[in-house]
Amino acid sequence: MKIETQITKFDQSIEDFVHCVASLNEELFLKRLNHWSPRDVVAHLIGWNRYIIEGSNQIRRGELPFYDIDPGEDYSKVNAVLVLEYSSTDRQEMLDELQVTAQELMRFIRSLDSSEWSRDYGVRHKGAIITIQNTVDEFIEDYDIHKERIKEWVRRESTRRQD
Repeated sequence: MKIETQITKFDQSIEDFVHCVASLNEELFLKRLNHWSPRDVVAHLIGWNRYIIEGSNQIRRGELPFYDIDPGEDYSKVNAVLVLEYSSTDRQEMLDELQVTAQELMRFIRSLDSSEWSRDYGVRHKGAIITIQNTVDEFIEDYDIHKERIKEWVRRESTRRQD
């Protein structure tokens, strides 16, 4: 996938996610669904927007991104740090920060030469080739997965409240 196509897809995923979270009332924004609240999910994505930039620079140097070294199960160690680091409970403040960091990541992606996008720099994780492109692909998917989980959780909550 070309860089501009990827940016368009990423921009749409961010917009859809922000719309989903903005539609939540304050109680739902702060209420835990499984292990995380929607607020925690936003904190996680804010941090990962920045981590992807740092990790991509490490990939370009032929290094395994720092977040893949000892991430914990399902990146639990990495994500726990982000939930604490981005600790605001103000929904609009968190969504604004999410959009700022997403723009930082998009600027970084746009700054790449197209030859860097899918280049194999020799970085491997659990036997898989790690490129900037597949790193960003997975991250876009993360936005979409979180949005769908929140929407499903809201549907269950509203059904539960009606009973």
